[in-house]
Amino acid sequence: MTATHTRPAHTAKQEWATGLTAFAAVMLFLAGLLDIFRGIMAIAEDDIFVTTRNYVFEFDLTGWGWIHLALGAVAVIVSIGLLQTAVWARVAGVAIAGLVIIANFLSLPYYPVWSVVMIALSGFIIWALCVVPRGNLSDLSGELSEERPPHRV
Repeated sequence: MTATHTRPAHTAKQEWATGLTAFAAVMLFLAGLLDIFRGIMAIAEDDIFVTTRNYVFEFDLTGWGWIHLALGAVAVIVSIGLLQTAVWARVAGVAIAGLVIIANFLSLPYYPVWSVVMIALSGFIIWALCVVPRGNLSDLSGELSEERPPHRV
C-alpha cells in the first residue's frame, strides 16, 4: 500500500481572503507610492499647492510633505508584508490607512480633489483588510507556500 498525500481543496472563502489581501496590498502600495510623490512635491516646491488662509490645521507645506513622505514609505513597507500574508502587516495596514485618511483630511485645503481620492482609496484598503476573517490569513500563509501538484485531467 502506498500513502497518497492529498491537499485540502481551496474553498471559496479562502479564495476571497487571498484576493482581498492581495487587493489591499497592491492598493496600499499604490497609495504609499502616491503619498511619497506628494510628499516630495510639497518638500521641493511649495507653489504647486493651493494655500488657504485661516485654516484651523494650518501647517507649513514642507511639514506636510515630510508627513506624507513618511506615511508613504511606511505604507510601501507594510504592503510588502501584506503580500507575504503576515498578520502584523494586516494590523499595520489598517493603522497606516487610517493615518493616511487623517493626514489627507487635515491637508484637504491644500490639494482638495486628491485628498478626497486618497481618503476613498484608504477606506477601501481598510475594508479589504478587515473583511477577511482572522483565521483565514494564517491558514493561507501555510497553503500558499506549498507547491501545488500538477493538474490532471
